[in-house]
Amino acid sequence: MGAEAGEPSSILSLASAFSYGVASMAMVFVNKAVLMQYVHSMTLLTLQQIATALLIHFGQVLGMSKRKDFSWITAKKLLPVSIFYNANVGFALASLKGVNIPMYIAIKRITPLAVLVAGCMRGKGKPPTQVILSVICTATGVLIAALGDFSFDLYGYCMALTSVFFQTMYLILVEKSGAEDGLSSVDLMFYNSILSLPFLFFLIIATGEFPHSLTVLSAKVSDTNAV
Repeated sequence: MGAEAGEPSSILSLASAFSYGVASMAMVFVNKAVLMQYVHSMTLLTLQQIATALLIHFGQVLGMSKRKDFSWITAKKLLPVSIFYNANVGFALASLKGVNIPMYIAIKRITPLAVLVAGCMRGKGKPPTQVILSVICTATGVLIAALGDFSFDLYGYCMALTSVFFQTMYLILVEKSGAEDGLSSVDLMFYNSILSLPFLFFLIIATGEFPHSLTVLSAKVSDTNAV
């Protein structure tokens, strides 16, 4: 009876892991394809955050998802989370402009090692030996792959490694904030989207992306529709 009860859970876990892998790989390929045609990465990130906030809001209105009411006190606590998230995505998109997809995916696999080291430094305790060895093997494989990368792009590698740092800090802060405030992943995404927009609007204006980026985007959409 116990095995029968546990079977659906195992299948669900496997399906979740498979779905995550497919979505993660698809995201990298789509981002790379888009950036090859449209270089304004900060504008893309801004549009992504607007879309995320709207989807979550209307999802709640339609009863498809649940989230807590917006609180400025919680928003203030989550501000560092939002900053690190956008820094992670911003540097990741910048790295994709110069790093090929296989090496980008490989470099991002260093994140578990960074999280592991950060956890030890925070006093979370030593993880199981199997986990340590698997993470070290992955990091070693990334180093070997980088040494054999014929299309080595120093700028792209620096951007990717910086993204790993910010992603590590983001994951640590998300774990801490979610546990302390009892926030779900939907709550965290909504707060992150709302808090990101003022900074992103400032960046795309300060760097000169806006309004030129929207003009380019409109022209590309028109060309696509014409075809």
